[in-house]
Amino acid sequence: RVQLVQSGGGSVQAGGSLRLSCALSGFTYSNYYSMAWFRQAPGKEREGVVSIDSDGSTSVADFVKGRFTISQDNAKNTLYLQMNSLQPDDTAMYYCAADWKKWWLLPTYQYWGQGTQVTVSS
Repeated sequence: RVQLVQSGGGSVQAGGSLRLSCALSGFTYSNYYSMAWFRQAPGKEREGVVSIDSDGSTSVADFVKGRFTISQDNAKNTLYLQMNSLQPDDTAMYYCAADWKKWWLLPTYQYWGQGTQVTVSS
């Protein structure tokens, strides 16, 4: 059974940084997979933030380019999202996702974390 358990997040002032973690269990790394971070603000649709695939290629949404970075530690089965220069517009519930298909920033992943709140105050 695949499980994604998120940690991190919280409240920070504008300009600050946070790191989110996503621990995967039951997800065996094959030659073809992708993982990603999404976010959803109240009243808005879920949107892709950044993804990484089995080739190491990343896709980054324009609104976080140069500020957010995705990384993975396969030995620890953990996915990370480093968020720098946070702004109030980054306030949202953040979700990690994984699949044995390459979905990049499309919200069609099979497996999802439980979500973690990020709140940025001005």
